[in-house]
Amino acid sequence: MTATADQPTGLRQAQEIADQVFFPAAATVDASDHLPVSHLDLLAEQGFYGLAAPPHLSTLELPDFPAVCRVIETLASGCLTTTFVWAQHHNAVMAAANTQNEQLKQEFLEPLATGRRRSGLAIGAAVRPGPAAVTATAVDGGWLLTGDAPWVSGWGLVDTLYVAGRDGDDTLVWALVDAVESDSLTVEPLAMTAVNASSTVTVRFREHFVPAARISGLMPLEAWRQRDPATLRFNGSLALGVAARAIALADSEDLAKQLDSTRDTLDMSGPDTMPQARAAASHLALRACATLAVAEGSRAVLRDQHAQRLMREATFLLVFGSRPGIRSALTTALAG
Repeated sequence: MTATADQPTGLRQAQEIADQVFFPAAATVDASDHLPVSHLDLLAEQGFYGLAAPPHLSTLELPDFPAVCRVIETLASGCLTTTFVWAQHHNAVMAAANTQNEQLKQEFLEPLATGRRRSGLAIGAAVRPGPAAVTATAVDGGWLLTGDAPWVSGWGLVDTLYVAGRDGDDTLVWALVDAVESDSLTVEPLAMTAVNASSTVTVRFREHFVPAARISGLMPLEAWRQRDPATLRFNGSLALGVAARAIALADSEDLAKQLDSTRDTLDMSGPDTMPQARAAASHLALRACATLAVAEGSRAVLRDQHAQRLMREATFLLVFGSRPGIRSALTTALAG
């Protein structure tokens, strides 16, 4: 897996980082409790924290959204754990870029775009179907967040959380919150079978006050749900990255063709077909990693082998960022 001269500069940079830094250290990271901060520092130095930043704050040369997705795929082929933590940063960048809160924009946008500030993501608990697990209540001067936000990655590696709380049944409140424990914000570490070095925790808010200056905006819940299917393309790149590394190690021409086809389908899919395309990407990652395990034979189960690590990561990607449509499509595919 090598960079080529005809690739955009940003993609060539990503390929070099994936092959020369991330992949050689992937087994060590997998066995660690925390990914090395030097990985994130390198991404910041090379401009990758500005991936979703406005043009005047971005140093990457990427012509279109498929090229942006290809960067995520490429970095994930080197180290899924690092890419998983870094990828969740960009929601905060976009929020700071698009907010009507000028004070927040002035304070956060440039530091987030350069990686001097680094953000995690805690939105699933507010946008899930049914009652919200994290609520937002208006008070004088700001809002109170209450509830438990599971699956928040990068704790101890990020200084900011991009958080959603639900006000009543139909309004989302978006905020940038300091990632610091206090009497009203505590965390519980989660032990995972893959990407454990992502430092994933459950964040517990107990009437945690967020001043109005940290609120990036409010949005109807239904508007977010209508927009959500289009955002699934971004996460599909993680599965393609794991698949790409397994395919390269297994040296499978047939699977390489399927990788290209699956990527094309993701790039062309709209909201109605994106869940099926996402499911196909996760299914390909599983099949590619299983193919590598079979090719490697009995040594594939040894803890220092890439085959077992990639197989665990493929399993993780069957459930990460899932939605009912993705789960249904995957269940059908796995049943043959």
